[in-house]
Amino acid sequence: MPLVRKARQEDLEQLVGLLRLLFTIEEDFSFDAAMQQQGLALLLNNDRGCVLAAEADGRVVGMCTGQLVISTAEGGPAVLVEDVVVAHTHRGQGIGRALMNGLIDWAGEQGATRLQLLADKNNPPALGFYGRLGWQTTALICLRQHL
Repeated sequence: MPLVRKARQEDLEQLVGLLRLLFTIEEDFSFDAAMQQQGLALLLNNDRGCVLAAEADGRVVGMCTGQLVISTAEGGPAVLVEDVVVAHTHRGQGIGRALMNGLIDWAGEQGATRLQLLADKNNPPALGFYGRLGWQTTALICLRQHL
């Protein structure tokens, strides 16, 4: 089983490569290496964010990110989960589950009482994965506005 650990600055290039893979699946996002590198760098240098990497044979083969938000519904911190991706060659080995468990542990250490994520409605493998981990759909929909 690959090692799940906090990502480091020297992982940036490999993390950006994983985001390239993820953004080819998601309909709402386009890959831009410079923007993804900038976003990851911000998360790596922010105590309200967490970037986890799964490492196998000296390479980063999976990742996920989480960010603390304040939830008025929960009356405290919650975690927004993003960027859950595992390289094709390493899928089906429990890496995604290990990454999500690591993020759950981090969220608990931050005092969060809820995790939430957005998933592409046209990605049945991802939706199945989250369902097997016990995630539940809600009646909420995502809206956005670019500035």
